[in-house]
Amino acid sequence: MTIALKVFPKLGLMDKPEKYGLKRKPIPYPGGIILYFIFFILALIFLGPSVKLIGLLIGGGILVFVSFIDDRMELPAWFRLLVQVLVALIMIIVGIGVETITNPFGGYIALNNIKFIFQFGETTVTIMALSGLFTVAWILLITNTMNWLDGIPGMASGITAIGGLTLFFLSISEVVNQPGVATLAIIVSMMAFAFWIFDFYPPKIIIGDSGSMFFGLLLAVIAIFSGGKIATAFLILGFPILDAIYVIVYRIYKKQAPWKGGEWDKYRKAVHLHHRMLQFGFSERQVLGMIYLLCAIFGVTALFLGTQGKFWAIIIIAFLTLVISLVLRAKGKRRK
Repeated sequence: MTIALKVFPKLGLMDKPEKYGLKRKPIPYPGGIILYFIFFILALIFLGPSVKLIGLLIGGGILVFVSFIDDRMELPAWFRLLVQVLVALIMIIVGIGVETITNPFGGYIALNNIKFIFQFGETTVTIMALSGLFTVAWILLITNTMNWLDGIPGMASGITAIGGLTLFFLSISEVVNQPGVATLAIIVSMMAFAFWIFDFYPPKIIIGDSGSMFFGLLLAVIAIFSGGKIATAFLILGFPILDAIYVIVYRIYKKQAPWKGGEWDKYRKAVHLHHRMLQFGFSERQVLGMIYLLCAIFGVTALFLGTQGKFWAIIIIAFLTLVISLVLRAKGKRRK
């Protein structure tokens, strides 16, 4: 990362603070390029090549490259979404998907009933329709959630470090016992933590869409390996996910395009939860600390809960998110 701080300015890879009305010097940007190459090397060293890993590296490479271009010249929203769908389809083709979902009230919900089998020479590719749709939806949700978290430097990298570490401990538990997934999770967690040291507010390097979306893809994939960690990942990312859903619904209600980014809506009101907290008067570090704490608490809690317990924990997160949002909005109006 130290090398990037020296090389990026020479290559002209710097952010444009004046574009967002910030009065500071430009910072090296985007760090997602470095993150991808670090992950590429570490994953091949510690996991070795496999169909799923190669698929993840190819899909991740496409996502990082297109996001890097978007960071420089703002590609159309529909094109970015199309690329995300393509990346999700690559994950499905290499066998990353969920065949069943555990019902919190008993039994399983099968997603492997409808199958399409394709033959390419000696290679057979089986695609399960419902599983594929769920996988695409999950990857799009987590990838964009992590991207929207990039509103405050240190948010995406910090939450990824917490999420990766939680999924690591879950993967090495006796119940799950997936050493390969555990290795992948700890690589992502330590990589995110190393970047967080430079990314934490005030940042020395900006992660960019390429980094935040790549982190989102990695967390989404780790969570759906063998279909056993969806609820845990949802608990870790509960507040950001619910905030993302709120923003989408809010923008549609206000007749705005839900994929259009920005800290404020057209009425100059903060939209995202972390921006509303800043608007309320909290500092960047205070906001980061509070959200880190909430993600860590629910992440650790998930390690000791069964499926039904996780379901009720998600309900509690939804309730807390609603209460916090209403309080911030009400206090905001009163301050005006």
